[in-house]
This record gives sequence, structure tokens and C-alpha cells, in this order.
Amino acid sequence: MITQIEMLAHFLPLLETSGKRYKKKSMVRAKKAQAGLVVVTKTSDGDETKNTAETGDWLVENQTSTNELYLVKAETFKKKYSLVQSLEQGWGCYQPKGEISGLIVGKDHLEAFGATSVMEFQAPWKDTMIVKPGDMLVVPPEKDEIYRIAIKEFGETYVEI
Repeated sequence: MITQIEMLAHFLPLLETSGKRYKKKSMVRAKKAQAGLVVVTKTSDGDETKNTAETGDWLVENQTSTNELYLVKAETFKKKYSLVQSLEQGWGCYQPKGEISGLIVGKDHLEAFGATSVMEFQAPWKDTMIVKPGDMLVVPPEKDEIYRIAIKEFGETYVEI
């Protein structure tokens, strides 16, 4: 499997020259996740990745057409979201803060790794993640991880800055 280190080594220079800056334009719902909770992130084009919650992780739901769910580490959640309103059953409405750099994936990007229509790589949480041409590959300002956001959900949640 293509590692995070290999992905970052290949894509960071491309993000520096061809990437754009984005921020989330919609709020999210989130709550503390139960340790051991298995979350399969589903997008409009199918299963994206799977992750298992550890103590302190947050379960986040994007307000997209698929209401995609994913897990975020406590320290990352604190940096990326601020509480707007408490909701029922431990949920809250959170305003995203911060930004990401993103690049639309082309076939040529995948071909550099010997893939054509779908490529698997190691997600920051060590499970498998897929990326397809037309998807976004994004990195946070720290440039210490890289992950995929399906293009439909990206368009529903992000805006260029």
C-alpha cells in the first residue's frame, strides 16, 4: 500500500505549485465517539474508508447529501471546530475554522503510482483510503497528513479562499 510518507513526498510539491486554499463553508454536527466504534465513511460514490474510534475521538457528521461520518482526534477537533450550539444526545453544532490546501486528482497523478481509475493509499489513521480522478487530495496547514475528499462532498462543504 502507498504510505502517507510516499503520498506526501509526491503530492506536497504539486500542492505547493498547483494547489488552492479552501475552507469549510458549512457547519458540522459532532459528539464524543465511543471507544471501539467502527465508522465507515460513505460518500456519494461508495465507501471511502473505515476507522475505529479511540478514547477521546469525535464523531463528525458533514451536512452533505450523504451525511458522511468520520472520526477526528481530540486535539485536531479542538483546533478545527468551535461549538455553536449544543443539541440532544451529546451532539453539538460546530463551526469549522482553519483551512486546507487541495488539488484535483488527475489520471496522471494516479499513473505515477501505477494506478489508472482507483488508487488505494494509507489514510492518516492507517486504514486504506481510495482516491479517483476528479477527487480532491487535501492537506492541513501543518502538511503532516494527506487524505481524499470525494468531489461531490467537497463541493458541498468547501469554498476556495
